[in-house]
Amino acid sequence: MNDNHTKRLSRLVAILTQLQTRRLVTATKLAEKFGVSTRTIYRDLKALEQAGVPILTEDGKGYTLMEGYKIPPIMFSENQANALILAEQLVLKNRDSSLIKDYAEAIDKVKAVLRQSEKDKANLLSSRTKFAKLENYEINSTVLSSLQNAITNFHLVKLNYTNAKNILSERVVEPFALLSILEGWLMVAYCRLRKEFRYFRLDRIQKLQIQQEQFTPHQMTLQEFFEKYHAQ
Repeated sequence: MNDNHTKRLSRLVAILTQLQTRRLVTATKLAEKFGVSTRTIYRDLKALEQAGVPILTEDGKGYTLMEGYKIPPIMFSENQANALILAEQLVLKNRDSSLIKDYAEAIDKVKAVLRQSEKDKANLLSSRTKFAKLENYEINSTVLSSLQNAITNFHLVKLNYTNAKNILSERVVEPFALLSILEGWLMVAYCRLRKEFRYFRLDRIQKLQIQQEQFTPHQMTLQEFFEKYHAQ
């Protein structure tokens, strides 16, 4: 196999990865990413379709995989596996137990697709990599995973919240973003009681209920939020 064929095979696998991990991709973005022409990308996509990959076209938007189509697990390189092991150790010192549980289960699935020699190396690296724990802080929240789902599915959240003055109140909020700070996590949300965006510390949430009712997504990025509400 000559060098051009090797490069194309690598690119086809990489395009599959892009299709699997993103809802939509465009030929222009793929061409920019891989340093080739859009005509080359069109040929690559056609080759994948001829190989049986069900690629759908959304006019004017891009390409996507047919709903429910699954690509067999893609093998990780040793460096990629090492990066995930490093991230695992960072997560283990997190302040939210739900995130630790979900990541631990995810990393187990990642290790399951590694070759045995890579598994041995990953386990060795895991046992030899540690981050110093922050003193005077304990894991103090359990709701991060639930809030992640509420953010991505635009579900209202009802919570009992204790503020800095130790006053308990019931709130209904539209979760917008999550911020990591030294002490733990903050949720940025539009509070329907106060009728404005507020920060909520996850460790002060006494009770949380994800509602079936959905809210209209806020049409701004996190950066736009900071520029709008924290302008000097």
